[in-house]
Amino acid sequence: MAGRLGRTDGLTDVQQEIIGTVRAFVDKEILPVATELEHRDEYPTDIVEGLKDLGIFGLMIPEEYGGLGESLLTYALTVEEIARGWMSVSGIINTHFIVAYMIKQHGTQEQKEYFLPRMAAGEVRGAFSMSEPGLGSDVSAIRTKAVRDGDAYVINGQKMWLTNGGSANLVAVLCRTDEGQPADAPAHRSMTTFLVEKEPGFGANASVPGLTVPGKIEKMGYKGVDTTELVLQDVRIPADRVLGGDSGRGFYQMMDGVEVGRVNVAARGCGVARRAFELGIAYAQQRHTFGKPIAQHQAVQFKLAEMATKVEAAHQMMVNAARKKDSGERNDLEAGMAKYLASEFCKEVVEDAFRIHGGYGFSKEYEIERLYREAPMLLIGEGTAEIQKMIIGRRLLEEYRIQG
Repeated sequence: MAGRLGRTDGLTDVQQEIIGTVRAFVDKEILPVATELEHRDEYPTDIVEGLKDLGIFGLMIPEEYGGLGESLLTYALTVEEIARGWMSVSGIINTHFIVAYMIKQHGTQEQKEYFLPRMAAGEVRGAFSMSEPGLGSDVSAIRTKAVRDGDAYVINGQKMWLTNGGSANLVAVLCRTDEGQPADAPAHRSMTTFLVEKEPGFGANASVPGLTVPGKIEKMGYKGVDTTELVLQDVRIPADRVLGGDSGRGFYQMMDGVEVGRVNVAARGCGVARRAFELGIAYAQQRHTFGKPIAQHQAVQFKLAEMATKVEAAHQMMVNAARKKDSGERNDLEAGMAKYLASEFCKEVVEDAFRIHGGYGFSKEYEIERLYREAPMLLIGEGTAEIQKMIIGRRLLEEYRIQG
């Protein structure tokens, strides 16, 4: 259902072709099976293979490494379309994309040549790992530690909330390394990102002694994609697998990745909200009460008006944040605002569509039941709403500092 909402002005022919192709793929290959796979918590293998064939895994990887070399805007609009079909699929791509972006921006030449062509083809699929069981959004409190030992590092610790943790074969892991730092140095200066290659799967890892992915975390929604822990016991990683070659840069590298990840989460919110609106406005025209379609009742029209306005506002903010990053400017304020607004509006639009469905919204036969369980993930993923507001507030105070 292509309507007026969520359109983007000024796209090139190539961008329009990519987004149109993805939209057609979503309508044909994702929407018909998403709810069934989601209820079974089944990994969408066929969908992932189809996206590989479309080149989506290499969307922002430069052409010299076998990718499509597209912009963040193209990527975000693609994610919006995919999330409209099934948000979990956009999660499978997002973590991969963040790791590819970090390697592209911060990796050594050898790391780019080694990883990026295989990532573009979808052969190597990425996950990234910052969080730990006890810290949530407080990244500076990381305890997983890497100690230099000759030409390698030995890593010990436990990580949490890895999207793709089981199915990925490359994980970017943020660890504490206190090399050459004074005792009172700020925590973020003693962090390093390691590129850890592993076999896909759960349990003790065959290719990396000491590395274990215990199993899938059972979740309320966001099913199909595996979310896991990662346990590291005396895991040896060669020093040439430090992202960028130098220790102590990990915090900045990860934050750069999360900034584009926030645009992605905003795009997911836009996609899920648009789907919820489509379901709500269609159902409102089919369901009759008191002798007419419920869409003709003013109470329901008011809901539809509010929902559509939120869908449109979130989309425009997401597009603005992506374009800002593409132009080479700092976009943390815009990305934070877009992520905050899109995730909050998504939750509200989904809830209104749920209310329009009445009792049927509570039935597993109707798609809105799945969206109702998926939307809350956006309120906490890639930094909670409260963290976004802290970031936005700090940046505003920098921008509007009064003199004297």
